[in-house]
Amino acid sequence: MEKIKVGIIGGAGYTGGELIRILLNHPGASISFIHSRSNAGKSIESIHQDLIGESALHFTDDTNGITDGSIDVLFLCLGHGESNKFLTENKISGITKVIDLANDFRLAAHSSIGARQFVYGLPELNKEEIKTAQNIANPGCFATAIQLGLLPLAKAGLLSDIYTTGITGSTGAGQSLSSTSHFSWRANNIQAYKTLTHQHLGEIGESLLQLQPINDVDLSFVPWRGDFTRGIFISSTLHCDLSLEELNVLYSEFYKEQPFTVVTKEPVFLKQVVNTNKAVVQLEKAGSKLVVHSVIDNLVKGASGQAVQNMNLLFGLEETSGLKLKASYF
Repeated sequence: MEKIKVGIIGGAGYTGGELIRILLNHPGASISFIHSRSNAGKSIESIHQDLIGESALHFTDDTNGITDGSIDVLFLCLGHGESNKFLTENKISGITKVIDLANDFRLAAHSSIGARQFVYGLPELNKEEIKTAQNIANPGCFATAIQLGLLPLAKAGLLSDIYTTGITGSTGAGQSLSSTSHFSWRANNIQAYKTLTHQHLGEIGESLLQLQPINDVDLSFVPWRGDFTRGIFISSTLHCDLSLEELNVLYSEFYKEQPFTVVTKEPVFLKQVVNTNKAVVQLEKAGSKLVVHSVIDNLVKGASGQAVQNMNLLFGLEETSGLKLKASYF
């Protein structure tokens, strides 16, 4: 089978680097070019130094490959708001599929640009739509972790008021330096930020309404910056009258055909998922209060790994192709 020809726009950042690492080892894909205006001409390993000896590729500022149909899929690993600008300013072949890792096209009201219509790319929710799509809006990292904890309850019509906290590693803030991503600030420190106003709330709300359109769902979310580099740990608390046994059956049934989402009765922790495309979900109950814990790697299942998962579905490959990754347990 001929390999999928891949182009990457914005390959120097965290998500771009993670995407390169995965695709270099993907049996069904081949990277045609990696675009970066600020690093044009530099070798990939000079920026992503862990890739030393892995590839002879160099960054380029040439965008000719996006216009002539010579690539099958274009990944946009740009800052939020930049994908829309890039697609507006550059003519892309109509036969080239686009997977956007920013938040530009995730909401229904902003899911198209010109003739390109984007499908929200959470496979556990929209797998059949993804398979026949031309363009994918890859979900946000917090949004992925929160939704995977709540989707089975939405399908059963059991959501009402939800109180969610979540902590993320420093890579979730991107590669640009700021006072709160500096090592000396992060070390031995945590902080709440964007309390109740996080940008992922919109996409979460639309997904939950997709499964539970009748009852209003009120989600209050407090995100935290953590003293570690990778991973997201979410805890969502809500009222539920079902027993823990019934809930575990509900969750296991919902995710039985999803290769990357695992339901467990044991306590979950970040080292189970860091450097993998897995999401692990655990339920706890005290009286009528239910707590749903969900953990992912923010750069893999929360970004680049999920983007490759979507690519696999778009092109009819095995969903897990190139994504059987080892956790960094020790």
